[in-house]
Amino acid sequence: MEDSHSCYRTRQNFKKMGSWPEDVGILGIHMVIPSTYVDQKEYEQFHGVSAGKYTVGLGQAKMGFCTDREDIHSLCMTALSGLVSKMGITYADIGRLDVGTETIIDKSKSVKSVLMQLFEESGNHDVEGLDTTNACYGGTAALSNAISWVESSAWDGRYAVVVAGDIAVYAEGSARPTGGAGAIALLIGPNAPLVMERGLRASFMAHAYDFYKPNLSSEYPAVDGKLSIQCYIKALDNCYQLYCQKARKLSALTSDSSNDAVGINSFDAVVFHSPYGKLVEKSFARLVLNDFLSTPEETILELYPGLEKFSNIKLEETYFDRDVEKGFMTFSKELFKKKTLPSLLLSNQVGNMYTASLYGGLVSYLISKSVEELGGKRVGFFSYGSGLASTMFSIKLVAGPKLSQLVSQLTYVHDLLAQRHKIDPAEYTKMMESKEANYNKAPFSPTSSTDLLFPGTWFLVDVDSQYRRTYDKVK
Repeated sequence: MEDSHSCYRTRQNFKKMGSWPEDVGILGIHMVIPSTYVDQKEYEQFHGVSAGKYTVGLGQAKMGFCTDREDIHSLCMTALSGLVSKMGITYADIGRLDVGTETIIDKSKSVKSVLMQLFEESGNHDVEGLDTTNACYGGTAALSNAISWVESSAWDGRYAVVVAGDIAVYAEGSARPTGGAGAIALLIGPNAPLVMERGLRASFMAHAYDFYKPNLSSEYPAVDGKLSIQCYIKALDNCYQLYCQKARKLSALTSDSSNDAVGINSFDAVVFHSPYGKLVEKSFARLVLNDFLSTPEETILELYPGLEKFSNIKLEETYFDRDVEKGFMTFSKELFKKKTLPSLLLSNQVGNMYTASLYGGLVSYLISKSVEELGGKRVGFFSYGSGLASTMFSIKLVAGPKLSQLVSQLTYVHDLLAQRHKIDPAEYTKMMESKEANYNKAPFSPTSSTDLLFPGTWFLVDVDSQYRRTYDKVK
C-alpha cells in the first residue's frame, strides 16, 4: 500500500489538477466472526420445534455467538487491527475512522474512542469520525461518511477506515435463533478495486417502531415481527424505484446507454441486509415484482409468462399476499441462485450480524467466485436498519491486481468457518443466562476460556468497579 507521504502527495496532485480523487471505494476488507456457534438442526431439537423451522424456514444452518470474553469493543478492535496488519499500513496512515454499531456499552463514550488505543504507539491522534447508530444501518452510514470525506476538500490524503459490527442476541424464545455476531473493517481511498458509483444512491427514511431497544437495562430488543417485515419490504420498494430513476437520469446526462433499461438485470449480483436468508430470497423476488409492474402491458406476457394475472395489483397491498410472493419467488428462483444466493454464505453459517450483515454478504459474494469472474461486475446493495433507515447503492468491481489481492486476502474466511467450536444448545443457553445475569455489572470478570478464541482476537480481561474495561489479545 501507499505510505502516508505518498497519499499526501496524491491529494496535492488532485488539488493542482482542480479535481478530486476518482474511483473512491473499498481498498481492503477484514472480516471477523465468532469462534463459537450453535448448530441450528440441534437447536430445533432442543426447542422441540418441527424439523426445518430454522434451517429451512429461516434459511440458517449455524448461529455464531460471542462468549463473555468478547464485546463490541473487542470485536471492532480485532477487525481494525486485522485490517491494518493485512494491508501493510500503519495507524499513522489513517485520517478518518467511522464506526457503525447498535451494540451499546456506554451511553456517552464511543466505540471509536476505545479503538483509538490501537493508535497510541503511532502517535496519531488526528483521526476524524465517530460512531453512527441506527439499528442495522449504521455501517452504511459510516461508509457514506468515509467515502464523502475522501471525495471532499477536507481529505488530507490519508486513508479512511470503516468498522461495522454488532452482537445480535434475543431473549429466549422464537426470535433467539435469528441471532448472530460479527464485525468488518473496510479500508477506503481512491483508485479502489471496489468503486462506489457516484450519483447512484437512493434512500428511504421513516419513523416506525418495528425493532428498537428502549430498555437500557437489557441488551434484548423489542420486536414487532410482522411490522418489521412490512417496513423492510416497503423500504426496498422505495429505494429500488428511486435508484432506477436516478440511474435513468444519469444515463441521459452522460449518454451512457448501460443504464437505459434499468432493472434487476442491470446488476450482476444483488446483496441484501440479511436478518435471515429466507427474507432475502423473498426480497429478490420483490425486485422482480417491481420490474414487472413497470413493464409495458404489451410485453408482460413475453417477459413474464404465467404472471400476467398480477398486472393490476398495487405494491402497497401485496406485503403479505402469499399468491404474489409464491408466484414471483418461483419465477425468479434461478435468477436468485445466480445473483444473490452466493452472498448468503455468512448469513447461513453465522446468522444476523446486524450492521455488518450487508458487508458480510459482500465478502460471501467475493469468495464465491474466481477473480476472473468478478472483474467488471456491478453489484447492487440494499441496506436496511429498523426504525427506519435504508439505502440502495451500487459498486463496480475493477479488474486488475488490486482486485486479485483483495479477494485473495479474504480466502481465510472459509478456514475460520471450518475451525469454529460447536457448542451444545443446552450449554449455549446456560452461557446466555449467565451473560444476562451479568449484563452491565461492575466489577466483573469473564469466566469463559480464551482457548476457544481465534489467534489475533482481542478479548475482555475485566471490568473494574468504575466500569472501565481492560482488553488483551490472543497471541
